[in-house]
Amino acid sequence: MEDNKSNNVGHGNESMDITHLLLRFVFSAIVLAITAFVTPGFTIDGLWPLIIAAVVIVGLDYLVEKITGIDASPFGRGIVGFIVSALILYVTQFVVQGFNITLLGAIIGSIIIGILHAFIPGKTL
Repeated sequence: MEDNKSNNVGHGNESMDITHLLLRFVFSAIVLAITAFVTPGFTIDGLWPLIIAAVVIVGLDYLVEKITGIDASPFGRGIVGFIVSALILYVTQFVVQGFNITLLGAIIGSIIIGILHAFIPGKTL
């Protein structure tokens, strides 16, 4: 009887993981658009690069978090989270055409993303 309960809980967590990832994607796209708009040295050339970049960033963030246990939020793990967040932004430009960011733009963008995440907490949902 308990095995069934634990199995149901496991399936619920998988569903919650997918919902959580989708919410992270939506919030990441919104935060990314705002950040690109206000950050010098950071441009996104249209809606499709924004969507693809949000998917890539959420995927990289998820992988980093699962592999290392480091929350890539700029304020998630202090300076380490900040550096990881800036690196994820910087690396994304090599994967997504139409997503351009300088190293300084990645640093400034990481700070802005951290501030926006304080108001739009996508990872806590």
